Amino acid sequence: MFLLRHLTSACVFLASKCLPDSFVLVALLSFVVFVLVYCLTGQDASSVISSWGNGAWTLLGFSMQMALILVLGQALASAKLVQKLLKYLASLPKGYYTALWLVTFLSLIANWINWGFGLVISAIFAKEIAKNVKGVDYRLLIASAYSGFVIWHGGLSGSIPLSVATQNESLSKISAGVIEKAIPISQTIFSAYNLIIIGIILIGLPFLMAMIHPKKEEIVEIDSKLLKDEYKETELISHQQDKTIAHFLENSALLSYLLVFLGFGYLGVYFFKGGGISLNIVNTIFLFLGILLHKTPLAYVKAINHSARSVAGILLQFPFYAGIMGMMASHSVGGHSLAQMLSLAFTHIANEKTFALMTFLSAGIVNIFIPSGGGQWAI
Repeated sequence: MFLLRHLTSACVFLASKCLPDSFVLVALLSFVVFVLVYCLTGQDASSVISSWGNGAWTLLGFSMQMALILVLGQALASAKLVQKLLKYLASLPKGYYTALWLVTFLSLIANWINWGFGLVISAIFAKEIAKNVKGVDYRLLIASAYSGFVIWHGGLSGSIPLSVATQNESLSKISAGVIEKAIPISQTIFSAYNLIIIGIILIGLPFLMAMIHPKKEEIVEIDSKLLKDEYKETELISHQQDKTIAHFLENSALLSYLLVFLGFGYLGVYFFKGGGISLNIVNTIFLFLGILLHKTPLAYVKAINHSARSVAGILLQFPFYAGIMGMMASHSVGGHSLAQMLSLAFTHIANEKTFALMTFLSAGIVNIFIPSGGGQWAI
């Protein structure tokens, strides 16, 4: 445990002191890729710049799907019923060990369901735990809340498995023509190897987070008075008291329930006809669940307004990811693109047994520079 605690401290220092904002990383990577493409593919500067600019807007549909996963998940997490459930669960742990275990476990489950939902649920739950449990390190509590995020891409909102499960023109575009036929989630999310990995993490990570709790003299606690509720019921209801038609419609639960009936009716028909899980279907489910739990149209609108603040990174960075993809896919007449060169390099050093490992390692390297699952995969 001594070595593990020191390793954790070193990682914290590296992340807090040496790692810039993700937008800075994507800007630096844009320049690096520009130089590499210019030097290695034989293209002139104007051609590379054109590829970058033309590629910037090729992932707009995919970007919208990613943004909605986050916004709809967070809006669902802010529902009053969900908040009550979190408060009840937070009253169960009596010591730091069970508190950390429960926060991590809940975070893993929530992030497996939807990463936008999981990020918010786990952060709120960690705050509720901090209010009720004394002697737990607040830094580790928050780290435990976000540790569940490691599971998300093997879950129901993973952008890669859901994208390849969707048969449309975007599939060929995002995969640069490599994938032409949809791959069902039975071969990805619900495959045996993925479920085994998920199971190991689900069992092991909560115990690991509880085991690295600092010594009593090193604990950092937080005053519970500073932990105000982020989502208050007063934020989710109309303050207008005039009995107008607009006020009635905005606060009509009946209107919301009719919408939910329509939405779940569509889902029923879709699955009855043999439709599979895709990004759009996951977003549809969370959209109508959110409307159902918030009860009135205005309440849901305000929840969406609150959640929409968190998608700035996606909206800003995905055009740059697409621009990088455009540069990497560009090539001179009769030449190879940078993406093709990288692929050929890995195929030369890999065989049928090590190819998957090489793919995994190359994706990890790219992910360091592109801290987005969907963006990293597109590149």
